[in-house]
Amino acid sequence: MSAPATIRNAATVIVLRDRKTAPKVLMGQRGAKAAFMPNKFVFPGGAVDAADADVQLTAPLNAPCAARLAEDAATDMGAQLAAAAIRELFEETGLVLGTPASWEGPCPASWEGFAATGHRPSGAPLTFVFRALTPPGRPRRFDARFFLVDAEDLASDPDDFSRAEDELSHLQWIALPDVRNFDLPFITEVVLAEISGLAASDGPPPSVPYFRNDDEESLFLRLKGRAPSLQD
Repeated sequence: MSAPATIRNAATVIVLRDRKTAPKVLMGQRGAKAAFMPNKFVFPGGAVDAADADVQLTAPLNAPCAARLAEDAATDMGAQLAAAAIRELFEETGLVLGTPASWEGPCPASWEGFAATGHRPSGAPLTFVFRALTPPGRPRRFDARFFLVDAEDLASDPDDFSRAEDELSHLQWIALPDVRNFDLPFITEVVLAEISGLAASDGPPPSVPYFRNDDEESLFLRLKGRAPSLQD
């Protein structure tokens, strides 16, 4: 019997366009040979890198989102998760979320492409909207945090994917009513239902859903921003 998959922290970005008129989300298709969710249409995202903790944001996450990221977490890694989300968005789509600025000190290798655009990452446009733990028994397991960002906050052309790596194909903006016609992972369908209710609103939601699947049970919790406690 193989050992259980290690749970890795991950960050996913839902880019929403024309949110007040005809909302669309940016998605791409994973490869047929991918170990995790092959052929599925997904949002840009991936595992957190250790180097993401060394990246300084030009602006932090807003306070409610930072508090909810810290809830039910062993360590406060909100800034690292935000950096990972911005890096994954750039790697998989070529889109830039940041502010024009030069980098101070050495740049981690995984961030060199982003730095070459003349920007540094900013956490201010990100809104934490969902958290999901991959169920046991899967080949890979992630503790994924989903961030919502408005396409108007991008520092690059939202239709220019020329700098994207090849992890996702068929990158496209999909109208929210049409998304469920695509081959989606179950958790993506759940997140989309949540996003549909947030498309017309401004600011962070009152609480964040947490779909927690562990070895004993599956729970659907709400994160409201309680600080982590060593006694929990």
